[in-house]
Amino acid sequence: MAKVITSKKKSFTLTNALVDEKLCDVFVDGGVITGVLDAGAAASVGEVIDIAGKELYPGLFDIHCHGCLGYDTMDGYMDGHIETMARHWAENGTTSWLATTMTMDKESILKALSANTYYEYGCNIPGFHLEGPYINLKYKGAQNPEYVQKPSIEDLKEYKGALMITVAPEVEGGIEFIKNCGISVALGHTDATYEQACEAFDAGADNVTHTFNAMPGLHHRNPSVVGAAIEKNAYVQAITDGTHLHKTVITMLYRTFGVERMIIISDEISAAGLCDGVYESGGLRVTVKDGVARIDSGTIAGSTTTLYNCVLKAIEFGIPKKDAFRMASRTPAELLKLKKGRIEAGYDAEFVVVNPDLSLEMTLILNK
Repeated sequence: MAKVITSKKKSFTLTNALVDEKLCDVFVDGGVITGVLDAGAAASVGEVIDIAGKELYPGLFDIHCHGCLGYDTMDGYMDGHIETMARHWAENGTTSWLATTMTMDKESILKALSANTYYEYGCNIPGFHLEGPYINLKYKGAQNPEYVQKPSIEDLKEYKGALMITVAPEVEGGIEFIKNCGISVALGHTDATYEQACEAFDAGADNVTHTFNAMPGLHHRNPSVVGAAIEKNAYVQAITDGTHLHKTVITMLYRTFGVERMIIISDEISAAGLCDGVYESGGLRVTVKDGVARIDSGTIAGSTTTLYNCVLKAIEFGIPKKDAFRMASRTPAELLKLKKGRIEAGYDAEFVVVNPDLSLEMTLILNK
């Protein structure tokens, strides 16, 4: 795990950092990058952290991640739970995280969203991703069928802090919900046809949840959700752990959607970071064997890896290093229109320091 530096100190200089193959000094004030100059071009300001010529990338931003170390977003309101998760991800290169809920009853979702989301040591939590409960039972995946509901704008109004929601657009009221929900909509856990998915994107949906998982495949006469995403130039989330998608499918998504539209996610669940065994997720029993989590039906139930490891896998599969890091930082931030994911003036000071062997040296989260 990486050394983590978090601080509220007013000014910092990250010196001798390799940014886009150029040795730079990065200036930070109040948690925001104020300048990026050639190394030594200006005097250091505030505390100095010497990166010693190692590569500096924007910190990773996981927009689809449920839990780890036995903890879950659904119980994040309990004392210490979200803080433990936020610390774990900071130590593994994730500097921002959309705490992701499951398909559960309204009371449970409201409790989850009541959690404290600010911790000085751990990763930043700008908001929540609601994965359901407005999904299609046919493609429920590892979501609990007992709590699948029809879309409700009135309920959504009570879900304070939600920045994204996964919806099946073909369910009753789905399109009207998408038109009026006012937050980022991911199509997922869906049986939508190509035409229904196109209608959903036209209504305001902007991305796809764990692409190819929990939805129809890309058939040459029925392109379905993925085909509609291509047509409508939507964003696509992809779990690049090598289990959820074949490496050729991962590189196909990269070549089709590019760094501007493909987002690497982890979809980690509470069993992540633990050994093989039997666990619980969203009210369902999950068995982890050889690091792969499945519910009793055999359906894969999220991942047990980290976002950083998903980036490394993408690189292993042939995606250029710079692009892999971008798809786990800048691209998700651009989807949500947040000032993260770039080492440029005006952006949040969230960084990872990477060794030449791609091991993670340090995570820097300079909180505002």
